[in-house]
Amino acid sequence: QVQLVESGGGLVQAGGSLRLSCVASGTISGLNIEGWYRQAPGKEREWVVSITPGGATNYADAVKGRFTASRDNAKNTVYLQMNSLKHEDSAAYYCLARAGPRTYWGQGTQVTVSS
Repeated sequence: QVQLVESGGGLVQAGGSLRLSCVASGTISGLNIEGWYRQAPGKEREWVVSITPGGATNYADAVKGRFTASRDNAKNTVYLQMNSLKHEDSAAYYCLARAGPRTYWGQGTQVTVSS
């Protein structure tokens, strides 16, 4: 069984910062957290960042230069440091993991940025 748990969301003023965490647990071999997505009310879930097992990253244009993803493989954890937050960053943030052909999502953590 695989469990992904996101945390670190909250309410922040525009221009502020938050750090999200995604911790993976489970007994499935090869489980890898691949990145972050977000979904605002009434909108489709959108990709935010991908991160390789080695830590290489690729960002959506909307967050490039403001968000930084990193990982601690020893802790099975991926982080998302979000700086210079904007109102349009408000959304539920989800991490995605894969093990072979299977995809896993966490329950999400809510980020609300007040303007």
